[in-house]
Amino acid sequence: MSTPAHRARLILALRSAGITDTKALSAIEKVPRELFVPETFQDRAYEDTALPIGYGQTLSQPLVVATMIQGLELGGREKLLEVGTGSGYHAAILSHLCRRVYTIERHRPLLADAQARFETLGLSNVVTMAGDGMKGWPEQAPFDRISVTAAGDAPPQQLLDQLKIGGIMIMPVGGQSRIQQLVRYRRTETAVESEALMEVRFVPLLPGVAEAAKA
Repeated sequence: MSTPAHRARLILALRSAGITDTKALSAIEKVPRELFVPETFQDRAYEDTALPIGYGQTLSQPLVVATMIQGLELGGREKLLEVGTGSGYHAAILSHLCRRVYTIERHRPLLADAQARFETLGLSNVVTMAGDGMKGWPEQAPFDRISVTAAGDAPPQQLLDQLKIGGIMIMPVGGQSRIQQLVRYRRTETAVESEALMEVRFVPLLPGVAEAAKA
């Protein structure tokens, strides 16, 4: 069961870990993480840890979510693409910080659950699609920001091509057998600059839409 004390304790832990973006912290505090956690893990909803959500996917550790959001340098008017909806937690937070969030998920059952949560929370600026996140969302491109919540060996060129000049993309990079780095990419007029933010562990970024499977 969530209480204001649980949320306050999480925000304090994030501040202590170096998260200084007050708008990001406020958005995290607004979103009830317990709504995105399987019933068996309800008592751990406000721990700073990743939790399984089925289909081989996870709800990311709050510190990693906060680091990604802080790294996006959001001003409030951005059009953002999220690759990997998962439970919808990350997109729900981003909805308070962006003009519009477009989010893609390859597991249809996860997407359906996330859509129901968005409706419950009244988040009208989140648009969802079941699809191949590696291909992005060409019909809605270009994007001011792109947030990728699964790891690849390198950023897909199709995603970089959908990023505006001056835009930022955050993505975990590295294989499943070695340390991954959360990397911030900035697209300039002539190049794509990169900067590592922290070591992370994410599920792999995979092509296509997943076949129906048990959780």
